[in-house]
Amino acid sequence: MYGKAVAPEYQGALTTLSVNSSLVDVLATGTEQLRAAERAGQPGEVARCGLAVAEAHRRLGQVRDADRAWKASYRAARDAGDTAAMAWALWSGGTLARQRGAFALARRLLGLAAELGERGGDIVVRGYSLAGLAETGRIQGDYEAVGRLHEQLLAEARRRGEARHTVWALEGIAQMHRNSGAYDRAYALFEEAAQIAARADDRRGHAWALRGLADVVSVRDGDTERALALLSEAETTCRAMNLTSALAYNHKMRGNVHYRAGRYTEARDLYEQALAEFRAMSEPRGEALARLGLAKSLARLGRDRTETAAELADLARTLERIGLRHAREMVARAEEELGLDTRRALEAVR
Repeated sequence: MYGKAVAPEYQGALTTLSVNSSLVDVLATGTEQLRAAERAGQPGEVARCGLAVAEAHRRLGQVRDADRAWKASYRAARDAGDTAAMAWALWSGGTLARQRGAFALARRLLGLAAELGERGGDIVVRGYSLAGLAETGRIQGDYEAVGRLHEQLLAEARRRGEARHTVWALEGIAQMHRNSGAYDRAYALFEEAAQIAARADDRRGHAWALRGLADVVSVRDGDTERALALLSEAETTCRAMNLTSALAYNHKMRGNVHYRAGRYTEARDLYEQALAEFRAMSEPRGEALARLGLAKSLARLGRDRTETAAELADLARTLERIGLRHAREMVARAEEELGLDTRRALEAVR
């Protein structure tokens, strides 16, 4: 049985904030309480309010502000001798690093966060940090290495009745099944995640689950209209909560759905929109995926084949540099789908 979803990253004076609070409101309240704690000379409270500020900035796509905030939170926690608060700050920094495509840094910070969480007796930040490590590996396509960790974390979350963490784990496992072609299993897991999130009032988790369901409905069933309806429902939540990154991924997925349906003009426009959104928040993974969709759409709309091959070759280099194994395979499939040979393109630009 799962209770109502909570946001453990909202700490100190901010524990009254809901998991569904608008990020703009979180940022405003967090900043106000942070300044009050600074004036009162309370480094422990500064650290915990600063964590919420860092997370709000990160989720709003304000990368530089998020980077400054988590580091300031860590310094305040260190001054206060609060090991658990130090772990939470490192978790935030590691999550931001993953969002920026700095996967080696993400693993290092999240690993330290897990160690400090255990040392400080905070099982929640330890679990969140291990989850972050698992998600980093999953995003990079290292399913064999992190699949067992996902399952372990899912079991722990179910045992403790933590709805939000259960939803996260289900969605991660579902995504790996989807990317491996096990669509029925992926659909069942996304559906369970959506149901748990809805009952626990975890609107963010519910929006991500709907996005996953839309993807499977589109690729497995070819049901374009139902997929778009699911994405529209998720978008309403993203806008209400100011979930900038989730909204950009929603738009990218909407582009995918249109592309699969042969609606290349609509797909192009959505990929261009998502690309601009990802660039505004300095999110290289999303940017690369939107570029890939845009390149395929433009090719279908008559773009010169040499230009398309050069774009895909550049994308292949970008994805290799970022370290996205699965995404690199997507480029290879795009080359095959479009009948292109990027080796010649690579030679032409050398």
